[in-house]
Amino acid sequence: MGLWMSQLTLKREILMKIKKGQTIGVHYVGTLDDGTEFDNSKIRGNPLIFKVGERQVISGFENAVIGMKVGETKKVSLTADEAYGSANAALVREIPKTTFPEGFNFVPGALVEMRGPDGQPLPATIKSFGEDSVTLDFNHPLSGKNLNFEIEVVETDTTTE
Repeated sequence: MGLWMSQLTLKREILMKIKKGQTIGVHYVGTLDDGTEFDNSKIRGNPLIFKVGERQVISGFENAVIGMKVGETKKVSLTADEAYGSANAALVREIPKTTFPEGFNFVPGALVEMRGPDGQPLPATIKSFGEDSVTLDFNHPLSGKNLNFEIEVVETDTTTE
């Protein structure tokens, strides 16, 4: 009887592990290597819900949750390549200050929203500005950085593809 129960328990454990195709909810805290916290779902009070395998989150985060179970917590460190990739110098552009409304307050490090050719929003960070121009970085603010996460799986569906 004991061996049969052990096998049943083992099968249940395997079936409960997160797999591609499942929709899951996680709480997480994201920090940089220097300890700076850049995101925290617990503060917002809502878990991040996503379907595993659908590229709805960065690849390293997605890979980290595969095999976890509801209630499990894991700490992972991701390289820039597993997160938002390396910064691309071609995405740093100098544009005329006249692109912005008159009286705009230019602050290095501030996030601004520009518009692409089709009107789509393009977030950028002000790198610097001069008398006639402003330098914007269109890279993701976390590109080129290693990211650390503490991830807790708080919910899952039971469907897999």
